[in-house]
Amino acid sequence: MKPVITAFERSPDRGKGLARDMRVRWALEEVGQPYDVRLVSFEEMKQPAHLTLHPFGQIPTYEQGDLALFESGAIVFYIAEQHAGLLPTDPGARARAVTWMFAALNTVEPPIFDRSLAMILERDEPWYEQRLRSLDGSIRKRLDGLSARLGDSDWLDGAFSAGDLLMVTVLLRLKASSDMLDDYPNLAAYVARGEARPAYKRAFADQLAVFTAASAG
Repeated sequence: MKPVITAFERSPDRGKGLARDMRVRWALEEVGQPYDVRLVSFEEMKQPAHLTLHPFGQIPTYEQGDLALFESGAIVFYIAEQHAGLLPTDPGARARAVTWMFAALNTVEPPIFDRSLAMILERDEPWYEQRLRSLDGSIRKRLDGLSARLGDSDWLDGAFSAGDLLMVTVLLRLKASSDMLDDYPNLAAYVARGEARPAYKRAFADQLAVFTAASAG
């Protein structure tokens, strides 16, 4: 049975691949698992049917048979556990890959996401510039550590894993709103390697097609 994921009917990122269903699409493409997508409007996301799947009224969700999941990181982890290719078989390497999944979502993403929200919601506030400087400082601390750990390696811990998949999607949000990555050439190259993967390109094309169709309509 093919899984069904939910995605924005009209994504606020305007087809840039930043919506979190991109992570799930990419993971499914990496492991070669066909899937269906159910598009939902912002109004539908707040209705009981969707809230049964996602109690916070967001996307993505994942349904397969009787199983229903929410939270992009948890969904990617489930996909990686069910299919070969996103988590190493060696227990130690597997644990490190999972650690990088948590690091991407719990340590690196929060200030980057807060920055993107501040740029939208707080730009006209008197504290905006100070807020942006504070967030930029927090982001650079994360990037300093990440850049040092990555060094001249292609991926964070040996072969490409779900940890890299999530980390690249987090850094892509920063790339879309800032030139900060230009100060970290190895991280910029790391993101480019992620974008060059065939599975990423397929996932991006599918998500972009949704925005293009919505715009044409």
